[in-house]
Order: sequence, then structure tokens, then C-alpha cells
Amino acid sequence: MSEVTKTSRSLAGIAGIVAVATLISKIFGLVRQQAIAAAFGVGPAFDAYNYAYVIPGFLLILLGGINGPFHSAIVSVLAKRKQEEAAPLVETITTIVSSALLIVTIALIIFAESLTELVAPGLAKTSEGQTIRAIAIEQFRIMAPMAILAGLIGIGFGTLNAADQYWLPSISPLFSSVAVIGGIGILALQLGPKIIEPEYARIGGLVLAWGTLAGAILQWLVQLVAQWRAGMGTLRLRFEFNRPGVRDVLKILAPATFSSGMMQINVYTDLWFASFIPQAASALGYAGLLVQTPLGILSNVLLVPLLPVFSRLAEPQYWSELKGKIRQGLMITAVAMLPLSALIMSLAVPIVRVIYERGAFNSQASNFVAPVLMAYAFGMFVYLGRDVLVRVFYALGDGETPFRVSVFNIFLNALLDYLMVNAFGAPGLVLATVGVNISSMVMLLVLLDRKLNGLPWLEWLFPFASLSAGSVVAGLACWGTFWSTERLLGSEGLLVLLLQLAIASLVGLGVFAALATQLKLAEVDIFVARLRQKFLRKKAS
Repeated sequence: MSEVTKTSRSLAGIAGIVAVATLISKIFGLVRQQAIAAAFGVGPAFDAYNYAYVIPGFLLILLGGINGPFHSAIVSVLAKRKQEEAAPLVETITTIVSSALLIVTIALIIFAESLTELVAPGLAKTSEGQTIRAIAIEQFRIMAPMAILAGLIGIGFGTLNAADQYWLPSISPLFSSVAVIGGIGILALQLGPKIIEPEYARIGGLVLAWGTLAGAILQWLVQLVAQWRAGMGTLRLRFEFNRPGVRDVLKILAPATFSSGMMQINVYTDLWFASFIPQAASALGYAGLLVQTPLGILSNVLLVPLLPVFSRLAEPQYWSELKGKIRQGLMITAVAMLPLSALIMSLAVPIVRVIYERGAFNSQASNFVAPVLMAYAFGMFVYLGRDVLVRVFYALGDGETPFRVSVFNIFLNALLDYLMVNAFGAPGLVLATVGVNISSMVMLLVLLDRKLNGLPWLEWLFPFASLSAGSVVAGLACWGTFWSTERLLGSEGLLVLLLQLAIASLVGLGVFAALATQLKLAEVDIFVARLRQKFLRKKAS
């Protein structure tokens, strides 16, 4: 019992650290996006950046992201080994990964033009598109070294988490945001109002690319120092490929990387179709950031502490407890994501206006981005729920099953993109991804049911259906409240919009909270109890 209590407390502590650090990092990411919107709007500099960032960004998210395959593989293996084995193992993995990614970096620089054409063939169709394409190729070559940095950052994430260090890995992405914001600030001081003019698009594009690369370098360096201090390996080249644990890491790493890569291929497919729709890439970038902010925070808070727990419960004798943790992960995801999705869908236009509408980003841009944001919000639960299930398979030492599921869904995504873009335009690309995530989640649940000798489907289905219904009611209440305040106060002015958003959001969340507490879910009760405890503690002090 004492051991269980200790684990529970440590998980709560880890979640708190990760939550605060990730929130700070995401705030900086939002400020970065606001700076980009004010400086470049949906113009050629940011449009080109979205295409140029596809492959370098794909590698950074895939290999360097927290909860990515590198992070998952390192944590899963190091959590089961003695600390003195860690440094040689990490150094060997670093040597293997760096060697492979150095070759990838060189190839990206050489074939930048061809790869840009592959990502965005529609750009060559118009003169404006050709300008965007030329900027994108330059940006691509500048950001190519992010390939090798991505692997090093991912290894650092996993190594530091295995050493019980969570603050630095969770907050380190803000260095990328700071570098980009700084670059835009310097450019704005030099050009002034001219920064939004088309003839300066190339300069703006180069600032975005160099800022992104500088941010990745800073992120790796701060992790590297902490890794050395923790005694978890240095930059020493080590070729001990037969060392125990190396094969275990690679066994998880290879299929996990391909599996996560399949999801990023879906992003490439979306942008391939987006290249035929003017300004669609920019809309996907702006709307995606607004959804990824809460998703990233909860993903880190939930998955970072749960992954080691899943790994410790991977043996058959612990499967009953493992199923309970899986349910807990999915229910917490539903409690957080479903009402948030409803609120964002109800308030998409004013949210976009408040966050982005200034400088080069006008009301026309807001109306273009808002429907894309609604589509993203619709799929928030299944996006994160799929990630919870994938981590269970990784903890069980099975990276092949998520990979096979992802391969199938690549073809499904291409089909849905073709159908949805014709029906809904740019938002259709996001709805296609939502469909893919729903398909992935259902398939993973069915396969996990077989793997764990059955899951309590009915026990899980009723609370999820009830939470979904409560979210719909909350969304309607939120929309009705905003509509009423708009009739009373109008729709112009930042302070007016902020007040309307605050009132509508509080009403929507209040309605959902009232309905959710009636379900008597353990996850809701724990959440409410912790809020009350913190409130009473502050009141007493």
C-alpha cells in the first residue's frame, strides 16, 4: 500500500511540474504565433514557411517531441535498468542516431528543391505560388540541420525523464519561440510598417527559418548540459552496439518511429492538397497552433507520468490494474477535451479575432481561419485518446501494431482528403485527419481488447457517451450566451470581445461541470476534490 501511495504522489508531483512548464512553453508559442500573424498575416512569408517546415518540422516533432518515439523508447528501457548502465547506453544510441541523421541532413540540403516540389506541387501553377516556392526552398535549406538536432533533442527528453527531471524538458521548447520572436522584433525595428509589404516577404521568410534553427540549437544545448550533470551520458562516440539495452531501445524505436511517421505523412498529404488552395497552409498553421496548445499541455501532463506506469504494469499479472490506468487516461482525456472542443467550436470566430487580428491579419483572414479551427477542435479528444492507446502498446513492447494501423490510415487519409476538400475546402483537410484518428482509435481499442484478454467496453462506453452529451449542451449554452452578449454589447473592440469570451466560457464550463458531477465518475470527483483542497488552502492562508 505504501508503495502504491508513493507512486500516486510522485505521479501527481510530476504532472504538476510538467503542467506548469508546458503551460509556460505554450504561452511563448502562442506569443510567437501572434508575432508572426501581426508581421506576415496569411502572406507569402508564412505560407512558404509552412511548406518549408514540413520535413524539418516533421523530424523535430517525430524524433524530438516529448512523448515521441525516441522519448518513449528511451524511458521504457532506462526505467527498467540500473543508473550506472544509463550513460554507456545513451551514448551508444546517440552515436547511432547522430550518424544516421547526419546523412539525412546532407540529403535534405542537396535535394531541397525537389522535396519542396514534392510537398507543394500546386505552388508552380501561379506566379504568386512560384514566389512562395522560391522562399520555401531557401527556408528549407536553412532548417535542414534540424534533422540531426531532432534526434539529439528526443534522446535528451527521454534521458532526463528517466533521471526524474521533468521541468527542463517540458519548458525547453520555449527557446525556439524566443528565437523566432526576437528575430521578428529585430526585423520590425528595421523595416517598421514596411514589414507587411510583399517585396520584403523573402527577408521575413529567412528570419523565420534562421530563428527556428537557432531555437532548436538552444533547446538541445540546455538539455545537453543537464544530461551531463545528471551523469546520463556525454557527446562521446561509443560503438558498443551489443551492449544490453541497445537492442531493446532499437526494437521499440524503429517501429515507433515509423508509426509516428505515418501520422506525419498524413500532415504532408494535407499540405499537398492545401497547396492548391490559396492561403490554406497559413490557415492550417494558425488554427493548428490554437488547438495544439491545450492538447500539448494535457498530452504532457497525462502521458509523461503515465508511460512509466504503463511500462511497470506490462506483465500479465498486472493487466487488471493496467486496464484501470488505461480507463483513467481515456476518461481524464474526455473530461478535459470534450468540453474544451465544444467551447472552441462555439467561439471559433471571436477566439481567432482576439488572438490574431492585428497588423497584417485582418477580419477576412479571421473568417478564413475560424472554420479550420472548428474542424481541429472537433477532433481534439480522438487525437489525444489515440496517443494514450499507442503508449500502452509501446509499454507492452509492441511497436508493430501501431505501425500497421498507421500504414492503413495513410491510404484512408488520402481518400478522405480527396473527398473532404472537394466538399468543405480547407476545413475538409482537417476533418479528414479527424476521421483518420477516429479510425486509429477504434482499431487500437479492438486490438488491445484482444491483447489484454478483454476490455470492459460497456463500463467505459456509458460515461464517455454521457460526457459527450454534456459537452454538446455546454457548447450550445456557450454559443447562446455569446450571441446574447453580442446583441447587448456589440462585436467590436478587444475588451468587449474578451469580456464576451470570458462570460460565455464560464457559462459553458459551468454547465458541463454541473452535468459531469452528476455522473459520479472517479476522475471527475478527484479533479473537483483537488480544486476544493487548493481553494480552501489558499483561503485559510
